[in-house]
Amino acid sequence: QVQLVESGGGLVQAGGSLRLSCAASGRTSSIYATAWFRRAPGKEREFVAGISRSGGTTYYADSVKGRFTISRDNAKNTVYLQMNSLKPEDTALYYCAADRTRTVPDTRVKEYDYWGQGTQVTVSS
Repeated sequence: QVQLVESGGGLVQAGGSLRLSCAASGRTSSIYATAWFRRAPGKEREFVAGISRSGGTTYYADSVKGRFTISRDNAKNTVYLQMNSLKPEDTALYYCAADRTRTVPDTRVKEYDYWGQGTQVTVSS
């Protein structure tokens, strides 16, 4: 089994920055692609960014391109999401997800095998 723990969320003013971390433990050798999703109040969970196991391939939702950067440190079993120029519409519960079969990240929720509990990001205007 794999456990994912997110951290780094908080309250920030519009235009500010936050860095989220997703630390994996357990059978981390079984983790391939990893992604960040988010769920805003009253909305469905949506894809934010994904990264391949090697870190060489990254995908971003159009809404965060140019503002967010996903990266990973496999030696630390940790994936990061650097969020800059935050907007009130980025307010959501952010989840880390890991896939045990795909080497390239997928944008669909159902393709991921492991999920963290989430970390809240609130952006004030």
